[in-house]
Amino acid sequence: MVGRKPQRLQQVAQPRARLLAKQAFADGVASVSESASVKLIVLDAAGKVFSGGVDIGEYTADRAFSMLDGFHSACIAMVEASQPVLVVVDGPAIGGGAELIAYGDLVIATPRAKFALPEITIGMFPPLASTMFPHIIGPKRALELILTGEAITAERARDLGLVNRLVPEAQLQTAVNEMIAKITAQSGAVLGMAKRAVIGGMGISLRDALRNSMSIFLNELYRTEDSQEGLRALLEKRKPQWKNR
Repeated sequence: MVGRKPQRLQQVAQPRARLLAKQAFADGVASVSESASVKLIVLDAAGKVFSGGVDIGEYTADRAFSMLDGFHSACIAMVEASQPVLVVVDGPAIGGGAELIAYGDLVIATPRAKFALPEITIGMFPPLASTMFPHIIGPKRALELILTGEAITAERARDLGLVNRLVPEAQLQTAVNEMIAKITAQSGAVLGMAKRAVIGGMGISLRDALRNSMSIFLNELYRTEDSQEGLRALLEKRKPQWKNR
């Protein structure tokens, strides 16, 4: 689905299939991201479990590199996608599943969701979560989840900032549709710039982050047709007609 509707991708539930599909998933996100007609990417699961993480057999020394390489590609594809990525969680997200969620831009979950990084209990640690979780929930809370391996509820995940919205199971599709409608009602070009301004400011100084955001605003935003259309629509008291460029 393209245009004002999102591109929807599904994360399969079987561990080995998930692992084998990681590169294909990354390639799919990258391919969808190249389409100017797509304003939003939605990631949800095909079963009752969002993701149970990586098959334990993939942690062996001869498989670990390819496993992490594929998973790294999937997470980076979500970050680098021109469009916002909305993740829908209606079940447990464990290990790699919780990491994948962290690399989405927005997360809607139900009380059926729970989140855990249990790698520490088998003598491992989650490398992608160790990088992204501190940015989202702070280093001390990230350390607590990583060092204990304990699961947290969807409510706790919302309170920590890992989840944007927590809704009852019966209202999930309505909440997702409302979020989709609000986001896809905006200019696709400006959505991408806003995402880059936020993501580009992570991990750098406040001064550099401000410089990056202002550069996008002044040197890119004001060159778009949609920025001018938005101002005209405001003055003329009408809804803007976006051209997504």
